[in-house]
Amino acid sequence: MTARFRLRQAWIIARLEVRRLFLSRRGLWVYGLAMLPAALFLIHGIDVQYRLGQSRRGGIVQPAVVEALQTGMTEQQVIEMAGKPQEDRQWTRRKWEERVEGGRKISEQRVAPARRMIYFDGSRRVLLFFEDGLLRDINKYQILNFPEDREVFAAIFQYYYLRLAVFFGCLGVFLNLFRGEMMDKTLHFWLLAPARRGVLLAGKFLAGWMAATAIFAGGALLAFAAMLWPHMGAEGQAYWQGPGPMHAFRYALAAAAGCAGYGSLFLAASLWVRNPIIPAAVLLVWEAARSFLPSLLQKLTVLYYLESLCPVPAPLDPEMPALLRLLLAPAEPLDPWLASAGIVLFSAVVLRAAVAGVRRLQINYSTD
Repeated sequence: MTARFRLRQAWIIARLEVRRLFLSRRGLWVYGLAMLPAALFLIHGIDVQYRLGQSRRGGIVQPAVVEALQTGMTEQQVIEMAGKPQEDRQWTRRKWEERVEGGRKISEQRVAPARRMIYFDGSRRVLLFFEDGLLRDINKYQILNFPEDREVFAAIFQYYYLRLAVFFGCLGVFLNLFRGEMMDKTLHFWLLAPARRGVLLAGKFLAGWMAATAIFAGGALLAFAAMLWPHMGAEGQAYWQGPGPMHAFRYALAAAAGCAGYGSLFLAASLWVRNPIIPAAVLLVWEAARSFLPSLLQKLTVLYYLESLCPVPAPLDPEMPALLRLLLAPAEPLDPWLASAGIVLFSAVVLRAAVAGVRRLQINYSTD
């Protein structure tokens, strides 16, 4: 048999298997893991569009006018500059004031007029607080905040998508490639087929990788599109005409690489260990501890290579203690092409070890 014939056999097995994986009732929860970020960003986008629509109905003030407002201005000066506010509310406040009279401190209560005006400059709601007719405080609330949404997406992708969704999704998909058929008592049909077991393993892995990549890379792209949707004005279009397409590609590539790296490990574990959940739990702890490991040990985790593929590093809380920020400092990321090559090489080595496992595989439905 030639190598071309074996590749053709593996491709036929993958085509047959991938249909079953997409329609498997055991894997429906994987779709939920993959689509959760897209659903959250879609809800956020709908909320942003609704608040923008509500704010635009009251008129828009030029951002330059908003920046010119300063504390200490009178109500009339603000109205002359910015026009009629969208919302205008007046009330009175009771204040205690102290004064010195005859060498004694006297506290007395007085009624002070207060007022709140709200303006909108196209992306921000501006809240102005007046007391005694003077502007005391200016609060600007950003409704459209593209840089912040991009940071949130990077954080969700790296802290949820790669660490949890792809990990557990691959656990469900790749463990079922052989274990699932043992439970269904159908694996012996594959073993009776005129194909080497290494070819069978390659075909099943290819099917699992294609299914997982379609689900998780597709879910990442849907979430990216949902994040970008509310910002398709000048700022969003400038981003899409610049680094946007490459960022989307690298997020999808990181998801696909995660499916290859974790998938090969879980497939090998299902063949070598009777209870593969135990090594999966050990791997989860090892990957979760990556940020606390020295730089050399960080490079022995799958997550290190996946994060090197991400276009934007995950943000850290600026209020985090300096010592903890030092402990969580990631190792210097690799070039994306080297990270991709590292994942491919790692997956190939693990699958080579899995070939020995599938060759010694014996069917005993009474115990498996």
